[in-house]
Amino acid sequence: MKERAYAKINLCLDVVGVREDGYHDLRMIMAPINFYDLLEMEPAAETSIQLNRSYLPVNEKNTVIKAIRVLRDRYGFREQFACTLQKHIPTQAGLAGGSADAAAAIRLLNRMLKLRMSEEDMIEAGRQVGADVPFCLMNRPALVEGIGDRLDSFPIRTQFEILLVKPRFGVSTRTAFEQLNLDKADHPDCLAMRQALITNDYPGVIRHLGNSLEEVSLRLVSQICSIKSDLLAMGFDGALMSGSGSTVFGLTRDAGLVWQAADQMKQKGYFVRVTNILK
Repeated sequence: MKERAYAKINLCLDVVGVREDGYHDLRMIMAPINFYDLLEMEPAAETSIQLNRSYLPVNEKNTVIKAIRVLRDRYGFREQFACTLQKHIPTQAGLAGGSADAAAAIRLLNRMLKLRMSEEDMIEAGRQVGADVPFCLMNRPALVEGIGDRLDSFPIRTQFEILLVKPRFGVSTRTAFEQLNLDKADHPDCLAMRQALITNDYPGVIRHLGNSLEEVSLRLVSQICSIKSDLLAMGFDGALMSGSGSTVFGLTRDAGLVWQAADQMKQKGYFVRVTNILK
């Protein structure tokens, strides 16, 4: 049985503050995009995972294996699974690839084992796997708050094309947060971004693009800044780093521009993908 694991972008990311437990309080506008890994799971004598990327873990550090363990602990099933994961979403990219894979595993197990989990049941289990897993389980645009555990979905009525561009080097989420200076960081208005997306206010979407982590991540990977500059110079209306990076996305309503720019950025050696918000 197969399941798609959809990536996400952050159209707005505000690190609000630091909690007493050391985690950061966030307010984000997250949207699933039409770009995915593909996970296949079949019954087997023992649980294993095969990947098309040799540098990724095949043990408990793999989010698919972790998701299986979490559900096994919650529901007590004994079945084992052979998993095959076709990775397309790059790692350390700010696109939630690992979280999307875990979410796909939870959805597959729910169907295969007839666990009858509601969406809220799956989201609760996903919280034990990783911060972005609840959103990836929901797969709808949402205002996401707290440590990623509070989600309020809404419709996006604003249409635009998206170009993803990722440099060779990624950014560790932990490192980005460790080096973040909240006083110097950008604090965009994510509630205004939500309103612009709902009301088909494209200029408002461009105006409210922002990411508290962008400044620290571009110090770690300088190409983030040059990619943003290149996209804006090419004619994109807005460009922003997603998550903790290092992927930058450009927004435009010009379908011709997005494909022309994709060709130019590929020639510079970047990972490139043309996509849009998942319907």
